[in-house]
This record gives sequence, C-alpha cells and structure tokens, in this order.
Amino acid sequence: MPRAIWKGSIAFGLVNIPVKLYPATKDKALSFTMVHRECQTPLKYKRWCPKCGREVSWDEIDRGFEVTKGKIIVLREEELEALRLKSTKTIEIQQFVDLMSVDSIYFAGHYYLAPEDGGEKAYSLFRDALAITNRAGIGKVVIHNKEQIVVIRPYQRGLLASVLHHADEVLSVEKIDELQKLPEVGERERELAIALIKSMQGEFRPEDYPDSYRQAVMELIKQKAEGEAIQVPKAVEVEATVDLMKALEASLKVAKKEKTPL
Repeated sequence: MPRAIWKGSIAFGLVNIPVKLYPATKDKALSFTMVHRECQTPLKYKRWCPKCGREVSWDEIDRGFEVTKGKIIVLREEELEALRLKSTKTIEIQQFVDLMSVDSIYFAGHYYLAPEDGGEKAYSLFRDALAITNRAGIGKVVIHNKEQIVVIRPYQRGLLASVLHHADEVLSVEKIDELQKLPEVGERERELAIALIKSMQGEFRPEDYPDSYRQAVMELIKQKAEGEAIQVPKAVEVEATVDLMKALEASLKVAKKEKTPL
C-alpha cells in the first residue's frame, strides 16, 4: 500500500473532512549512477565548502537566498518554521469551478485524497456533491515546503487533488519569437490536414503508449549484463518536409489504407 505524504483536512464551509494525501502517479524515468570511466567506480558527491576547504555536515547547514549576484540572505530553520501557514494542515476550499475552465497548462501533478478515520461520511458527501454539480473545488495546501494551488474533483471511487502552477510560473507564449511570424497556409492544405486528423482519430488508451525508450535501455542493460556483443545503430536524421501538399496527400492515402478492413 502506498504511503500518505500529507495528513490534514478539507475545510468545506463549516465542515472539516480529515483526509490523507497519496501520490497518484509514479515517475519511471531511468536513474543512472555516475561512474568514473577509467575504473567504473560510482562517484560520490560531497557538501563541500570551498572557503573552509572541508566537507560540511547537515547540522552545520542553513538555507540561503541569493538576492543579487554574490549577496546571499541566510534563513534559519526556526525563522521559516514561524511562517507556517494555515494551508500546512488544511485545504480550505475557496471556490467551486467548472473543471473545463482550468487551462491544462496549469496542471503540475496529481494526488489521491482518502478519508481519515471518522471522516468517511463527510468525504462521501463532498465527493457526491461535486459529482452531481459537475464542479471542482479550488484551495491551497503546503506540500514539500511550498504552498500549492490544488483543484479537487471526483475521480472513480474517490477524490483527486491536482496541483496547479501559480500564474507567475507559466511562461507567456508571446515570448516565443518564432510564433510571432508564422506564415499563412492555403485552404487546400488546411482541408487535407483536417481530413488526415479525422482519419486518424480514436479513443485514448494509455496502455497503447508504452515507454519504448525505457524498454530499449533495459534490454541493452540485460544484453551487456549477459556479455553479448553490442552494435550501436546509427541515428536516423529526420528532414523537414519540403512539399507539404504531396506529404499530406500521401499520408492521407496511407491512413485510409490502414483503416480499410481486410
């Protein structure tokens, strides 16, 4: 069973619902160990003070914030502890919204919410009310020493809390120079592109998209562990499409052929 990473309550009007927060996803990115090429020994990293010329233990460390180049303001743990917010232990619902009104670019991570002992009935009531009204609750909570915006919505048997980026964490698309000088496309090209999209449409099933790179790396590790000879294939260079119309027409033919039953 997964381990709860946070315990507290949801404040819904004058109702407090004791809850626990569990991770809803797990990153399966490969983690490599850095080794010395000459002797294949794993490298060690030290908390090194270049001024004192020695390794520093954890009990000698404070947190610092660089306000200008070379000027660091030191913050002690007790000073940060004094700033503990109400959201450290309570998700206070501030508003209910249509989930579709929340732009997907703001979503940063997901957690399952489960009731603590004694909060089961209030939890079920809150979940049912959200489902019937088709609304999601917006609140704040401190996770990993950062106050996060969360949107809470019904998900299967329970509730899902999705962490949102703050407004100033989402970069403006207007800062991308290449997007300010896009050319106009022809009507025929647009029609072919739309037809190609329609011919390839279907239902999203996550199991249809395995992590092929991870599988390939694990297979490479297995082969090397078994002493097999390894041949490194040459990377295939992908060139930009020159004749857009020709490429669209050919793609549409292939898509239609793949859809045709045998």
